Parts: sequence; C-alpha cells; structure tokens
Amino acid sequence: MRILIVGASGTIGQKVVEQLESKHEIIRAGRNGADVSVDITNPDSIAEMYKQVGRVDAVVNASGGATFKAVPELTPELNEKGIESKLKGQVNLVLLGQEYINDGGSFTLTTGVMMDDPIPMGASAAMANGGVKAFVKSASIEMPRGIRINSVSPNIVLETWERLGDFFSGFIPVPAAQVARGYVKSVEGKQTGQNYEMY
Repeated sequence: MRILIVGASGTIGQKVVEQLESKHEIIRAGRNGADVSVDITNPDSIAEMYKQVGRVDAVVNASGGATFKAVPELTPELNEKGIESKLKGQVNLVLLGQEYINDGGSFTLTTGVMMDDPIPMGASAAMANGGVKAFVKSASIEMPRGIRINSVSPNIVLETWERLGDFFSGFIPVPAAQVARGYVKSVEGKQTGQNYEMY
C-alpha cells in the first residue's frame, strides 16, 4: 500500500512508520523534516499536501494539539487550539482527502484516553478527542467506495512519561510501539467506525 502518515516524526508517528515501512510505501508528512509539508490547522495546506502526494491507499494522522488548562482558566481563545488542530484538523484531513484515497482505502485518526478517563486540565483535549471519535463512528456509514475510517485512542505513552506524567497521576504508561499496533490494525485490517483503545 501507499500510505500517507501525518505527524510521522512524532513519538507515536515514528513507531507507526517503523511498523509499516517494511511492507508498504510510506510518505511522511509534517511541519518539518518530512517528505511533504503540512499544517493541519490550515485547510489550504492540507489541500496542497494532497495535490503533491496524489493518490494513496491509506492516510494515518498521528498529529494534533490542544491546550492543557483548568476549566476556570480556559478561555475561548485557548480552547480554540484543540478545535482547530485536534478536531477540525483531523476532520479536514478526511473531508479534503476523500478524492485521493483509492477504493477500499482507509483513514486512521487519533483520539486519546482523556475523553474516557478525565485528567485535571484535560477538558479541552477531551472535547476534541470525543468529537473525533463521534465523527469517525458516524462518517463510517457514509464513506464512499468502500473506504474505511477508524481512530486510535492512545494512553499516555512511556516515552513522554517523564515530561507529561504529572498530568496522568495513577495511569500506567504504554510504550509507543504498542500504541502503534492500533494504527497497523486500522490500516491493514477490515474494520470501520472503530476507536481502538491502546491502554
């Protein structure tokens, strides 16, 4: 398969690349250090990426950000980051990419544990994650030409525990390579409308 991986240089994205590149052609996309540049908060940038890359069999997104703030300190402006990046950015990858996916291809998006297991300062990220999960489930019944769509819900990954572990008190971190198996399952499997929980 010809697979476009957005966020390929990130902690999870690198492991997804490692687990797919031996069997498939991988095109890496990201803000820098990639085969093709993209800013998922900008629909024009997404459209340009697809024009450069052309037709693919799968699109995997392992990127997207959100603001971590307690609700009393969360302003509409700060909340917008999760909406523009984690939510709309991922949805736009699907809306703008449909015509570039081959028949029977797939999209794999990223949600996250916080939408189901809340953490302090995680409301904005949880909102975006939940929106993506709902979009995937609903969109799966309308995707054309046998195209599948799933999402992966990672736990806090071991590689970021030292930096982010204080946010996830009591959680058991999961190696990024283990989380990457969910993306492989989505790309190489046949299911659609799923949210693979990698806890």
